[in-house]
Amino acid sequence: MTLKSALYRRALGRPAAVGEVAVPLRDLLGYLWRRGAMPLVRGLLWRRRLRACGGRLFVGRRAVIRFPRYVSVGRNVYIGDDTWISGLSVEGIRIADHVRIREHVWIQATSTMDNPGVGLRIGEGTYIGPRTMLGAGGGITIGRQVTVGAAVHVLAENHEFGGADVPINAQGVTRRGIVIEDDVWIGNAAIVLDGVRIGRGAVIGAGAVVTRDVAAESVAVGNPARVIRRRSGGSRPPDPSVAGSS
Repeated sequence: MTLKSALYRRALGRPAAVGEVAVPLRDLLGYLWRRGAMPLVRGLLWRRRLRACGGRLFVGRRAVIRFPRYVSVGRNVYIGDDTWISGLSVEGIRIADHVRIREHVWIQATSTMDNPGVGLRIGEGTYIGPRTMLGAGGGITIGRQVTVGAAVHVLAENHEFGGADVPINAQGVTRRGIVIEDDVWIGNAAIVLDGVRIGRGAVIGAGAVVTRDVAAESVAVGNPARVIRRRSGGSRPPDPSVAGSS
């Protein structure tokens, strides 16, 4: 391991994503100051307010955590700039070790105080891309090593709208919950709707709208999303132009 890679691992608590750190030392030190030192200081101020904190917590600028006593985090968790988290929920918000939540992410389980939502669980090593929305009213479970691209919406709640003579916002909501199993990749701007289960190792294409379950190791694209092939035993690996990106 090179000196730069050792510094990266020491500062952020995880190795570089692929191989050795390739940037000049000066640039690396500037990056670690912005992404490591100051967020770590902010994390120290937050950790006593949370239900539980398993180790180093990195919190970006202007990040907000409402109802922090409902939020539990593991070690080496990163919460990006301008992220907004509301912890109020029946089961709380539980974030495992080495989870990265990027900038401008919005997480909420409860919209009204008279009808608290279920909550959110994020597994170890999962990446949540910038500007993602996680509406966990019906409960969202995200597994380990999941990659969620930018501007993804995962919405575990639907409005009732059957009565045309009653305003939709007065008809209540339905909640079934969403499960995203381990090692799933969800491409940019995809939408996952309530009641869906995405199986282990599945790939969801960029811009897809997932309205029904997706089997393990399947590649699904489109609106509504449909499975176009399976990853295992295929003639070629997933095409990034089809599968979306993180």
